[in-house]
Amino acid sequence: MTAALEHQPFISPEDYLEGEKSAEIRHEYILGRVVAMTGASQEHETIALNLATAVKTRLRGKDCQVFMSGMKVRVPLPQKGDKFYYPDLLVSCDPADRQHRYFKEKPRLIVEVLSPHTESFDRGDKFADYRRLDRLEEFVLIAQDKKRVEIFRRDENGRWYLEDSEEEDTFELTSIGLSCSLTELYEGVDFAALDRE
Repeated sequence: MTAALEHQPFISPEDYLEGEKSAEIRHEYILGRVVAMTGASQEHETIALNLATAVKTRLRGKDCQVFMSGMKVRVPLPQKGDKFYYPDLLVSCDPADRQHRYFKEKPRLIVEVLSPHTESFDRGDKFADYRRLDRLEEFVLIAQDKKRVEIFRRDENGRWYLEDSEEEDTFELTSIGLSCSLTELYEGVDFAALDRE
């Protein structure tokens, strides 16, 4: 991906944000270059919707905003530029984020549903960038080919640690006070069909 980005012309963050308002496909923005987003599988969409439903229900009446894959997160990198990503789900409870209609800068929770073609980037460079967000408390990776949720949580000293949930466990998103079962999260996902592919 890095080599492909090097051959693109530089685009300002302002031009990128304006272009995304009318773009037929979404793009992420990495230091002046854009990367087209790929389509999602049925399993990916089912998992993301199941979690978004649980999160939205939990936060109803609270001063938090819940967004699915259409809202960008801005990661400012001092002396380098900006990055804009589209996480599968984000929660922001910071009043300052309400002033930005097309992106958020202070999410409390970010979730990515893993895909074979994005998993290494989500775990690597993207997570490294997300860790720069000072209000981020949890970063969650969800497998779509098996029941597995990995929760990276920031402690009071700013260190990140991993909590891993598999099979019929219940996982906890402490940043928003949500407890959810893997059965609920994966409702509607046909793992037998995935195995046949």
